[in-house]
Amino acid sequence: MQIKSEIAGSVWKIIASEGATVGADDVIMILESMKMEIPITAPKAGSCEKLHVSEGDMIGEGQLVATLKI
Repeated sequence: MQIKSEIAGSVWKIIASEGATVGADDVIMILESMKMEIPITAPKAGSCEKLHVSEGDMIGEGQLVATLKI
């Protein structure tokens, strides 16, 4: 399952690491846009297969940020 950013901004903090088990609605990473912190959450339980961004990266709206294995 692909998780994409809903906003343009920067990756402020990555919470989940690759291979980590996440539950539905667990925070995977936090984005920052216009001085607001926006959490990116897992839509379903699974494992974090791949993170496609790093802390400090600038990202665009709709950009792939993580892949979950359900």
